[in-house]
Amino acid sequence: MHDVVIIGGGVIGLSLACELAGEGASVAVCDQGQMGQESSWAGAGILPPGNPDRAESPEARLRAASHVLWPQWSALLNKETGIDNGFRRCGGLEVRQDGSPRALEEEIEAWRLEGVAVEPLTAHAAHEREPDLSPRFAAGYRLPEMGQVRNPRHLKALVALAARRSVALFPVTPVYGFDRVGEKIVAVETPAGRIRAGQFVVASGAWSGRLLEEADCSAAVRPLRGQIVLLNAQPSRLSHVINVGARYLVPRGDGRVLVGATEEDVGFDKRTTAAAVGGLMAFACELVPALANAAVEKFWSGLRPLSADGLPYLGPVDSALNLYAATGHFRAGLQLSCVTARVMAQLLLGRKTTVPLGPYSPGRKRQKPELAGTV
Repeated sequence: MHDVVIIGGGVIGLSLACELAGEGASVAVCDQGQMGQESSWAGAGILPPGNPDRAESPEARLRAASHVLWPQWSALLNKETGIDNGFRRCGGLEVRQDGSPRALEEEIEAWRLEGVAVEPLTAHAAHEREPDLSPRFAAGYRLPEMGQVRNPRHLKALVALAARRSVALFPVTPVYGFDRVGEKIVAVETPAGRIRAGQFVVASGAWSGRLLEEADCSAAVRPLRGQIVLLNAQPSRLSHVINVGARYLVPRGDGRVLVGATEEDVGFDKRTTAAAVGGLMAFACELVPALANAAVEKFWSGLRPLSADGLPYLGPVDSALNLYAATGHFRAGLQLSCVTARVMAQLLLGRKTTVPLGPYSPGRKRQKPELAGTV
């Protein structure tokens, strides 16, 4: 019997498993596919900045706490597994071709109010930072503390760390349902049989909705498809993450550039489409004309888990005494994985959480979406 069974082997589930196992807990992780191969692997790894001393909104508090933890997590993974996850503070540019100048000023002011370093940029200053940027993109600002991580490497490191810490990993082991005795869950039902534990966590990303519904939890999670294109642009002079609203370029430093991302309400359809891939490539070439000569290396899609209001569900499920949720992170799953692992481990171990979890309760009333993250 395990102390905790985590349902979902993505970046959230694996990070939580590593955190708990590091505290001496016996942990098992079940995933319907291979570990870390869904949206966690598919994202671009953009890490927006934050400041815990000034963060006020629920989204900002999680983002700020995770911003502080990323250097620690990356160093730990490298030390214990020998795998470099590619974490670095590369800085980011937010640029606009058109739109209201006032809207851009409000974004800059919002970052300042959070105590985050931000540099307004004229068109000339933007092109000094990134000479290949199209002159059609005028005003913008720079976030020097924005970072990035290479998702596949990070997931590989988490799997290695989980194994090193004796986490029981059950890939290709879908959870069909819960075995209840009174108000407690005593086991999960899988093709491999019943797996017993004292506590259970639903961290299944876009697939969390079915299990939460079976547990009579009102938290709603649905998938939104995101498609990404990988270009090989050697040599590439891009150094910053470049955002234009919800779309972006992420230079990896080895000549590769990620171009993303779509947001498509198509259920669990994971196909890549000609229209979406073509649109992303057109966006990349418009933003940085030199990318027209880049080779298209590959493209893929992932299903992001969107909650009813855009904030993740973190905390106990009211309908069972020992069931918890850690899901619904939408585009911010990898970004918020460090703080999610920290606070959920604290909760499961009966400790005070470093971020109060009230705003993220799985039983909260639904509000207007507060969408977090950019990947």
